[in-house]
Amino acid sequence: MDIVRELGHLGYDILTSYEAGQANQGIPDEEVLIFATQNQRILITLNRDDFIALHNSGIAHNGIIICKTDRDYVGQTQTLHAYLQHIKS
Repeated sequence: MDIVRELGHLGYDILTSYEAGQANQGIPDEEVLIFATQNQRILITLNRDDFIALHNSGIAHNGIIICKTDRDYVGQTQTLHAYLQHIKS
């Protein structure tokens, strides 16, 4: 996801599924969310339906950010960065 690269440029600590050795392995979404939670990370995904369902199931997590498929990665990153700065203060 190019938004990941953009967030990295802004200084966010990013760990991709590839870097975590979990990409393309058919790992269930719930396990991905548990991994993120255990590692005190917020999960960023394009998988809207499945992760909204997981959130609504009541499973504990540090946060789920659902991005839309949009080639304006810089615009999405700026919006997300502004939001994260707002909730941080």
